[in-house]
Amino acid sequence: MGRVSKAQAQENRQYVVATASRLFREKGTTVSIADLMKASGLTHGAFYKQFTSKEDLVDKAIAHAFEDPAAHSPAGLEKPAGDHEASRRTLIEQYLSVWHRDHAGDGCPVSGFAADLGREPDQAARSQDVYINGVRNRAARLATGHDDGMAQLCTMVGALALARATRGNPISEELLQAARTALTKSGTGQTEPQQD
Repeated sequence: MGRVSKAQAQENRQYVVATASRLFREKGTTVSIADLMKASGLTHGAFYKQFTSKEDLVDKAIAHAFEDPAAHSPAGLEKPAGDHEASRRTLIEQYLSVWHRDHAGDGCPVSGFAADLGREPDQAARSQDVYINGVRNRAARLATGHDDGMAQLCTMVGALALARATRGNPISEELLQAARTALTKSGTGQTEPQQD
């Protein structure tokens, strides 16, 4: 087999990173290099020509996931021009959808990598800046008035994790609906004051 050109090698590398990003969100970072390279259609040996270690690839896969504008939406997140509240509600609806629950590999990296980074402190330390910036950026898209969006993001990520864990049972969709309702009924996820 002939040598691969620099352009082809770069294209292969980008494809491996994209494949890893999807597989790690779907199955966790315990996916083996052999399985990852098989899913990429490349040889196991090709991995070592492209990456210094699996941890290096995980870092790149996390960064790739946060750069992907289509994360957690089957057609990319629609952002109504100039209407923050409409954009926020669209984000909530898409994030807390059955589609997102069932497509973790194409979903949000905040929820997709949270468990792995929590279990792997060395990996978390290396990827922390990218992950924290991603969390802050997603929270900012939910912010309203004096609410920085952090609690809303926590509600969404938690509801999604619970819905994935209970998939196949009616409670799964109930959890998604409960979070959608809580986050959209007053614009901040907080119950509106009762009028006497």
